[in-house]
Amino acid sequence: MATTAVLYNHWVGPAQIHQLGVTSALDTTHVYSWRRPTATLVTCVLAASLGSLQIGYHTGNVNAPARVIEEFLNHTWRSRHNQSMPDPSLTLLWSLSVSSKDFGALLGSLGVKYLADYYGRRNSILIANGLSVLGACLMSASKVTKSFEILILGRLVFGVFCGLAMSLNPLYILEVSPTSLRGAFAALNQVACATGIFLGMVAGQEMVLGTERHWALMLSLSLIPAFTQYLLLPLCPKSPRYLLLTKAEEGKAAAALQRLRGDAEKVLAELAEMKEEAARTLTRVNLHHFFKRSGYKEPIIIVLGINLGSQLSGFTAIINYSTRMFEARFAEAKNLTLGVGAVNVAFTLVAFFLMERAGRRWLLLAGFISVATCNLLLTTVDSVLHLVPELRSLQVLLVCCLVSAYELGPGPISWFIAAELFDQPGRPTAMAFTSMLHWGGQCLLALLFPPLLEMCGRYIYLLFMTAALSAFAFTWVHLPETKGRTFDQIAEEFRGAEGIPLQDKTGFNTFS
Repeated sequence: MATTAVLYNHWVGPAQIHQLGVTSALDTTHVYSWRRPTATLVTCVLAASLGSLQIGYHTGNVNAPARVIEEFLNHTWRSRHNQSMPDPSLTLLWSLSVSSKDFGALLGSLGVKYLADYYGRRNSILIANGLSVLGACLMSASKVTKSFEILILGRLVFGVFCGLAMSLNPLYILEVSPTSLRGAFAALNQVACATGIFLGMVAGQEMVLGTERHWALMLSLSLIPAFTQYLLLPLCPKSPRYLLLTKAEEGKAAAALQRLRGDAEKVLAELAEMKEEAARTLTRVNLHHFFKRSGYKEPIIIVLGINLGSQLSGFTAIINYSTRMFEARFAEAKNLTLGVGAVNVAFTLVAFFLMERAGRRWLLLAGFISVATCNLLLTTVDSVLHLVPELRSLQVLLVCCLVSAYELGPGPISWFIAAELFDQPGRPTAMAFTSMLHWGGQCLLALLFPPLLEMCGRYIYLLFMTAALSAFAFTWVHLPETKGRTFDQIAEEFRGAEGIPLQDKTGFNTFS
């Protein structure tokens, strides 16, 4: 097969490719410039991201109307027992209602590998979406049935969907995207999640749907993107990598690639690259092989370090408790929370545009060091706020800066970096591992943050700062740059690093 490539939208023949030092079909992929994604590819990415929009919505919509839903819990208890629920019990029940989503997500992450390998990436997203529909229906029905148990069950079921979708969505997006757009399109998953959080915050406002009369309707609105996904995603092709590397169905993989790329030459070159990857990888990787295989040890450590740093940097606590944080000093606390949500969306968009320019490594480093700085300054400002009350505006600015720094790198990248670091057989397990770390960390933080805040006060930000600084140092030492590299090129470095530290591999762990 004559090897051709596209360089900045101009055709380049074999002679020119040889001058570039390209010697195989695998090597040609780095000279592709996918400037104009097809309508099919864009539809795939947007349809998959609708699941993350739902997750964000149910993350943001319980913040502002917390008092209203707490009153529903108390009223339900009073109607059954003819007495109000004690305050400690009410607080515990509310915490259980909120954290049940995170616990359900932790359970859901256990099913990622099975669904992704057995039903495929696209079909698994559609299956998981059914749990979102069921969870939303249960949550909205809790008011009619006068049962807080139904509300908690609905949050739990929706949580299982979260654990599945936040791994399956980026997995599908990464596998249908060309190398040069892979990171940017994966970042759209976080854009959708942040947009959902903001929409949830808006819907939860008292002037919108966060009232005693309408809060059940508010919880049901995620059905709109859920049913939209059911309309769009079946029209999209399955993952070509799954069809070829997992199912060995080359004809179907070629047909899917043709729809996604729209050019026969691009399809042939990408198929050749995938075949070379198939020749180097195992057909199946079980859980025992995943943790025992020497080529996976370094990626597992990297995923663990980045996700722990991301979860413990303070972002989750601020998003969950921002309204109560501002209420002590601002009459317009809920409006400030909306401002935080808007900043959250804006900087996920910034990350989308920077992902293929700056690269994953530098965005993570910039994000972690900025988050650490913001946490240090928050501690300082909080310490002198009683002396200089005017600094309360600076506190709001620092919260917005922390959110923007998180979404610049740690937020989006922590979700999809595992899919880039692992080969095809290990990728579903790696995404399940990422999901368990993320949701387990969120569940733990939701339970521990209130008592930690009471115990440490303003100095809790120093704990977050320490976690962010540790993540910065870890990323500097361990994480290679994956921008512009095919899956097989990344996996080859780890396969060739059997017992060799990755950072010693010349030209891969890029510091420039």
